[in-house]
Amino acid sequence: MRFEGKLDKWNDDRGLGYIVPQRGGDPVYVHISAFPADGRRPRIGEVLTFEVEAGRDGQRRAVNVQRPGHKLMRTTHTPEPRHTGRGARSWAGLAVAAVLVAGGVYAYTHFWRDSNGAASSGASDPSAPLYSSPAPGGYRCDGRIRCSQMTSCEESKFFLVNCPGVEMDADYNGIPCEQTWCVSGKER
Repeated sequence: MRFEGKLDKWNDDRGLGYIVPQRGGDPVYVHISAFPADGRRPRIGEVLTFEVEAGRDGQRRAVNVQRPGHKLMRTTHTPEPRHTGRGARSWAGLAVAAVLVAGGVYAYTHFWRDSNGAASSGASDPSAPLYSSPAPGGYRCDGRIRCSQMTSCEESKFFLVNCPGVEMDADYNGIPCEQTWCVSGKER
């Protein structure tokens, strides 16, 4: 049931006050949240219509406050949800997520397969020889790293280029075993 009354007291800082019913009776507590959200601040002496309900503490309070001459709107009314097209957007989002997951799985499996294959062949181990079977010339990396272990300039060149951890090029000029096998560009 709607009542009519005037706003008798109002504390704008706290957003609360009291409405005196037109038909008499005790003033009714009112909170700013009971007013319409039209941007207008309550004014003392303003004529209002309202409904009354018991608050949590049992005190009567005004709810659904309206200004006469304005369309009656309930502040507690929740408008019906409108279709906003979110369904299409959520499907598109799911499709993008599925593509990203599939791409990640593809990349992971290919990387994993490549890294596993390299590990099993020994290519990812820096101390492992690059050639485990004899290469052209009959040479293969077998763990020798020094000139004293070589038998020719050609062999030392093969080891320098193809085998890890060799110690045959002290001046880093690309010519191995310059003191023993590859002396001044001459091969022994």
